[in-house]
Amino acid sequence: MAMKKTDLEKNKALKLSNSLNQTRSERFGKGAAEAPPDRREQRKLDQAKGLVPFACKLNGELVSILKERAAAHPEGMTGLLEELLRRGLAANGGDF
Repeated sequence: MAMKKTDLEKNKALKLSNSLNQTRSERFGKGAAEAPPDRREQRKLDQAKGLVPFACKLNGELVSILKERAAAHPEGMTGLLEELLRRGLAANGGDF
């Protein structure tokens, strides 16, 4: 059975839009900067560095101060917290 003229035009439009989407992703994906790793890859990278996830609840005021300081810290929030914890433990007779 032959297709109607409108159905043919719809199919052409779908083919065109699909081909445009594929070329866009290929073109911009090649020259773009390297994307950050996904969660699984990031977890593997962290494990290789010896990092372990550690969650705790903090006062909102303290969190806002930490976020401000972490923005200026070269290693971000993780580096800032590690530095602060090491200093605090060293001040209290820790091994660090």
